[in-house]
Amino acid sequence: MSSSKKSAGPREGASAPQGLNLVVLRGVASSPAELRTLPSGRRLATLSIRVPGGDSRATSVPVAAWDPPAWLGDLDAEDPVVVVGTLRRRFFRDGRGATASRVEVEATTVGRGGERRRRQAAVQRATRALTDLT
Repeated sequence: MSSSKKSAGPREGASAPQGLNLVVLRGVASSPAELRTLPSGRRLATLSIRVPGGDSRATSVPVAAWDPPAWLGDLDAEDPVVVVGTLRRRFFRDGRGATASRVEVEATTVGRGGERRRRQAAVQRATRALTDLT
């Protein structure tokens, strides 16, 4: 008789593990934010945040912020920024009409990185999201 093992799935009565899509970034703006108003009337800011990488090189992370705070229009390159949000893959048509995609952080909170209160608020939001899993 062969001894086959069952797959290591959840036990009866146990709930499946919850997923978490949480991004917290602290870095500097790579360039000024690009602000635009869409035909729907919603405002969108796009920017790139440069964060330190594990191999001593920086990584530039694209960020989209819906209905951004007014100060984001005054953001300059090298200004410190804190972002809390989720990772999202967005599909769009490129200039040739082909479908393309982009992975970016969709910000729920954007704060000036130089403001201690905003940094602490971002960390508290992220901590609450993590503790809500338990």
